[in-house]
Amino acid sequence: MQDIILNDGRSMPQLGMGTWQIPDGQAALLVRAGLDLGFRLVDTAAIYHNERGVGEGLVGEEAWVTTKLWNDRQGDAAAALDESLALLGRESVDLYLIHWPSPAQGLAVEAWQALVAAREAGKAHSIGVSNFRAEDLDAIVEATGVVPAVNQIELHPYFQQHDLRADHQRRGIVTQSWSPLGQGDVLKDEAITAIAAKHGRSPAQVVIAWHLAHGLAVIPKAGDRDHLADNAAAADLTLDEDDVTAIDALDRTDGRIGPSPDSM
Repeated sequence: MQDIILNDGRSMPQLGMGTWQIPDGQAALLVRAGLDLGFRLVDTAAIYHNERGVGEGLVGEEAWVTTKLWNDRQGDAAAALDESLALLGRESVDLYLIHWPSPAQGLAVEAWQALVAAREAGKAHSIGVSNFRAEDLDAIVEATGVVPAVNQIELHPYFQQHDLRADHQRRGIVTQSWSPLGQGDVLKDEAITAIAAKHGRSPAQVVIAWHLAHGLAVIPKAGDRDHLADNAAAADLTLDEDDVTAIDALDRTDGRIGPSPDSM
């Protein structure tokens, strides 16, 4: 599994494991299984309510750990990070993200200032955001001069976010894809299944390999060891130009599955 270089100079695993909807009581076993299979990045969040289990699974292991600040704590980010660190059983995380911009609250700049301070204090080695639009990025960068290392956004073959990805590239922000498999719907697409048959691989591996081919960081979720192993195997699948072009053509104007950032 390859690394990707962030704008702060640190190396982050390009392919990681997501833990959304993984219950706290199951997280430790799943995290350990993922690490055994070669994953070196584990993504969680305060709102997932599984940071304790994720932390238990990481005891004695070397791995990149990402967690996120939930919306109701944007005015109290320093304390929220301390609570996450206590649950994880760690003195610091590799990456701390603002989970949503929550424009109606108007606290994103304040929260970002707190993340900058957390990085300076060594509690978060890299900092970034999730679900931020270009205008949200403008606001925090103009206020602080600090560009996020990562913006984690919904991104899959049916919702490819070309304009936002171009904005990230201009700023030097790594795009990290959440719901990279389109919550399963895209795996049934004829174009995907045809490419999977061509390579003798699973549809999930094909979609993950497409993300990697575009230089995207990607955190597919898996609920059991078999799916984790299937996802991990995508790291050694190389799609050809025709494959990538065929998947690129699947983009839809109505492809968003999750909520819109302006509604959170």
